[in-house]
Amino acid sequence: MLAPALRGARRFHRDERGVTVVEFGILALPFFTLIAAILETSLVFLAGQILDSAVQDAGRLIRTGQMQTDTSQTNTLEGFRTKICDGLFNMMTCSDVKLKVSVVADFASATVTYPIQTGNACTTTNGITTCNWTIVEGYDPGAGGDVVLVQAFYKWPTLVRLPGFNLQNQVDGTRLLGAVRVFRNEPFGCSGCT
Repeated sequence: MLAPALRGARRFHRDERGVTVVEFGILALPFFTLIAAILETSLVFLAGQILDSAVQDAGRLIRTGQMQTDTSQTNTLEGFRTKICDGLFNMMTCSDVKLKVSVVADFASATVTYPIQTGNACTTTNGITTCNWTIVEGYDPGAGGDVVLVQAFYKWPTLVRLPGFNLQNQVDGTRLLGAVRVFRNEPFGCSGCT
């Protein structure tokens, strides 16, 4: 009575039809997770580089006095934000980029503080923790010869959140990207400069 069952079991054991589908099913999840993690890492680094480059290019307009001497009313925070956003290639929501341009006494006194609340200052509502921005946006490009500190921050949304691989560094599932430049304005002269 067991002989037919044993023969069937031997045939099943030797049958290799569908083995590729089974192997793919086993390896598909780790493979596609790895691909997603690589793409996520690449996008985060690309976004960081683009933000850094945009701040560098827009900061040059301040350093050379082009922002201060522009008569088309772009010498404002929103005008400077527009200059930075021109270099972001629509990768970031322009209004969510936090900016602070300030004159500092010298290079040694240029300090950057963490721009988001931490620890107990964050609020939790319905299981969702939110930390607000602490950076106070402002725009003071200074005059010729002034030392200027330009800061830009953005919360980049992350998608892949796995144990051992998680690019988020904020409790709301985002990664804080930042770009900072400190420079001395060129000795330009202009009427109406602040």
